[in-house]
Parts: sequence; C-alpha cells; structure tokens
Amino acid sequence: MTERRDSSEIPIDVGAHGRTRAIVYPADAGGAASTLMLAHGAGAGQQSPFMTSFARALAARGVDVVTFNFLYIEQRRKVPDRAPVLEATYLAAIDAVRGRVESARRSLFIGGKSMGGRIATQVAAASESLPIAGLVLLGYPLHPPGRPDQRRDRHLPSIRSPLLFIQGSRDAFGTPEELKPIAAALGAKATLHQIDRGDHSFKVSGAGAAAQAAVYEGIQRTIASWMAAVTGTSAPERRRSR
Repeated sequence: MTERRDSSEIPIDVGAHGRTRAIVYPADAGGAASTLMLAHGAGAGQQSPFMTSFARALAARGVDVVTFNFLYIEQRRKVPDRAPVLEATYLAAIDAVRGRVESARRSLFIGGKSMGGRIATQVAAASESLPIAGLVLLGYPLHPPGRPDQRRDRHLPSIRSPLLFIQGSRDAFGTPEELKPIAAALGAKATLHQIDRGDHSFKVSGAGAAAQAAVYEGIQRTIASWMAAVTGTSAPERRRSR
C-alpha cells in the first residue's frame, strides 16, 4: 500500500504585479525524476476539477506536479491579464518552483491547459536559456473558435525544447489536422497525440463515465511516458492510494 503524500503551497512574487501561489503535488512514491508545471486555462483556476484530477493522476504516475494561478484568478477577476503579465507570472512561478522542488532543478517540464499552455510556449520561445526539459500542451489554442486565420503559431519554431501536443479531434480552438503541418515543420522535437472525438477538454462525444475516465487515463499515461522518454528515465507504473 502506498500513501499519498500531502500537497503543499509555494508563494510566488510577481513584483509590482502582485502575488500568487503554486500547489505542489509530490509524486506518490517520492524520488521523482522530473517536475511538470501546468498552468490553467482562461476560464478556471488551478483548483478546477480538470487541473486537480490531472495533477493527482500524474503524481500517481511518479511525477512531481505543480500548478499555479495567474494573478487575475488569484485576485478573483474574470478577465485574463495581458500577455506580458501572464508571461511574468509564469516566469516567476518557474523561479519559485526551482527554488523549492528538488526534481524541478533536475528536470523541469512546463505547459498547461489551453491558454496556460500557450503562455508556456511564449516564455519558452522568448528565452533560449530557460531551464526546461520540454513542454506539455493540453489542448493548444491554435486560434480562437471560428477564426482559423488568427493563428498563434509564429513563435513555436523559436522553441528549442521538445513539445507534446495533446489535441482533441473536435477541438474548436484547433484540430489535430490543423496542427499536423505545424508539428511537421517543427520536426522531431514535436509530438502530436490525437484524442479521437475529443473536444477542447478531451471530452469524447458519446462516452460514458467509465469510457471518459479511460480516455483521461490514457492521456496521463502518454504524458508520463513521453516525459520519461525525453529524460531517458523509465516511467513508473501508476500507483493507487488506498
């Protein structure tokens, strides 16, 4: 029997912009090889069911997981901050987490859900020296719904680290078919994992509760295995707490 290790909080100082906090979900078995930092999407913070369930499930797979709130969520505002503030918050979170989480100093992956993943790509593209091993992008928002001409991919070739795109085939923010030529142009550093009949949050059309849970578990297994392949470590089996 493996006991779940308690989560903890890390304060994040974003200078004149304000303060926020991160939540650390330690790997259940301890001794994680890597940390995965996941930022939330535009409409819900780090304590949304999607974020907490993915964080706990990945921790059960041997990954130290960290989530954090962007300032507008922490300050209970509905409209996201402008890009410079979002990026400053992400960079401050990276600094804070590397200072407090041992595995993050060894191997730190960043990413997030929708907008959170996009901001992760922007900070990675802006700095070649950012200490990250790779990016995990859950529903990359390639364009606003119904506006395929407003693409958000110009900066992606500037990213040197490996990228994992997980995209639902019904994603209104960009389908895998739309992402395929972009991933091909990025070459070997890009991996595209398609969720058949999945929407922007990977909810599969017509799937019951058990089938949907299996979809999420498959995504989480894919993330853990991809991270292990990038770092050259073995992905531990999922542990169940009792």
